[in-house]
Amino acid sequence: MRLVANLRGNNMAVHLHDKRASRGNKYVRRGLAKAKGGVGRKITGKTRRWFRPNLQRVKIVTANGTVMRAWVTAKMIKHGEVNKAPKQKIVAQIRAEKAAAKKK
Repeated sequence: MRLVANLRGNNMAVHLHDKRASRGNKYVRRGLAKAKGGVGRKITGKTRRWFRPNLQRVKIVTANGTVMRAWVTAKMIKHGEVNKAPKQKIVAQIRAEKAAAKKK
């Protein structure tokens, strides 16, 4: 399974969850809502736009234990669906503790 994103143009896809940019509209309105005593809201403009996934480039640990950078969505990070790689300082500290334990 490829974990990197396809960044060509608007075809930004995360292959882990297959999130990609989708098309939509941005509406401009005028008027007062009927609930507020007006005659209703009218659409005066409609512009095409892209809704892009919130991609973050992070270091992750894959299933076989290798560390690599990948484009993942913020939602996947928030829900813990990807394992972020530990910081290098922490890894160095753990290695030093193991080496000290072996010497004793």
